[in-house]
Amino acid sequence: MLDALTEPLLQIRHVSQRYRKGSGEEGVSILDDMNLTLYEGEIVGLLGRSGCGKSSLLRIVSGLMRPSSGEVTFQGQPVEGPVGGIAMVFQSFALFPWLSVLENVEFGLRAMSVPEDLAHRRALSAIDLIGLDGFETAYPKELSGGMRQRVGFARALVVNPSLLLMDEPFSALDVLTAETLRTDLLDLWCEGRMPIKSILMVTHNIEEAVLMCDRILVLSSNPGRIAAEIKVPLLHPRNRLDPEFRQLVDLIYARMTQRADSKTREGNFPGLGLGMILPRVSTNTLAGLLEALIGPPFNGAADLPHLAEDLQLEIDELFPAAETLQLLRFAEIEAGDIRVTPAGRKFAEGDVDTRKRLFGDHLLAYLPLAARIRRVLDERPTHQAPADRFRQELEDHMSDKAAERTLNSVINWSRYGELFAFDDTAQVFSLENPQ
Repeated sequence: MLDALTEPLLQIRHVSQRYRKGSGEEGVSILDDMNLTLYEGEIVGLLGRSGCGKSSLLRIVSGLMRPSSGEVTFQGQPVEGPVGGIAMVFQSFALFPWLSVLENVEFGLRAMSVPEDLAHRRALSAIDLIGLDGFETAYPKELSGGMRQRVGFARALVVNPSLLLMDEPFSALDVLTAETLRTDLLDLWCEGRMPIKSILMVTHNIEEAVLMCDRILVLSSNPGRIAAEIKVPLLHPRNRLDPEFRQLVDLIYARMTQRADSKTREGNFPGLGLGMILPRVSTNTLAGLLEALIGPPFNGAADLPHLAEDLQLEIDELFPAAETLQLLRFAEIEAGDIRVTPAGRKFAEGDVDTRKRLFGDHLLAYLPLAARIRRVLDERPTHQAPADRFRQELEDHMSDKAAERTLNSVINWSRYGELFAFDDTAQVFSLENPQ
């Protein structure tokens, strides 16, 4: 890592972002009062769950999106649109399938009116640097996922950027390919062979953040805010088995599972309101996680990093499932650990009828939206109600997309618990065959 200079390379000051609804009304806040200073020689990670605004912030920094409020400056100049000196590597490979590897890498230079001979030489140099020498004439369809992402890196590096933005560039790759590409990139960074001065990367992989970054900014959700800044003092190359590495991973898991509010009921269980955004988690996933937790080697309690490693789950898969179990009082989470409750054990060990009955009871007891829908259906003579009645209530608290996801989650969970029926075509709830 290079030594940080006094003058910042990038500054983000009080940036907020709000999206408008389809009706034109101002929607919910995606980002709120974001502040970040990035110096030369740093790799800084934005770590958070899906929907916390990480990618939106990266688009704002790149100049592809204007913030609702706040200011971004790069090398002392305001970012008011795409600027030279900033390049991005995307999660999807985003290659032109009709162009060869060389032509894909040259594309940005041609758009910048770089002379053909110079563009050709620079593209060949970038391809060689990223380890694709010999594949210049190949087309994307002939390449593996890892090789296609290498083309994406070469295309970003060929313009000699000072700042490289990376939006989950390894998430679409298999585990081994991602590890190889990550290691190669870090080797180039540590050896000073890339033109870039700093990297700002988005990730939802905690170990990846600790492996690569000098600082990690943990983002909370709804809206996205910087909840914590964690410095990583470890030298490269880093060892995942190093006790200090594992301690940092554990610390971040604990921080990301810590509730921002202090309202709790029944010990560590969070209080719930109608406006809480619910994740999309299947009942099969919830049942499978409980079964894994009560079996060996966990026997009812687990450290979340160990559980994630054992089940090969990333935080966007593990956290929503674990927190749904907590919401339904089948598990409780504290300081990065998860423990099955007596009700959760009864569910995991029960037969199908026991599981469905217990799940339905807990939905009514602990999920206000499910209880409200059932109460309305019970009170109406027809025992029917349109979905829009509840969808509009949710949209007072969250975005249209989040409201739809929340309503769909309650529908799926309540079908399993046999609380009510839902006609997807007519978009109507009813008490037809609720038992």
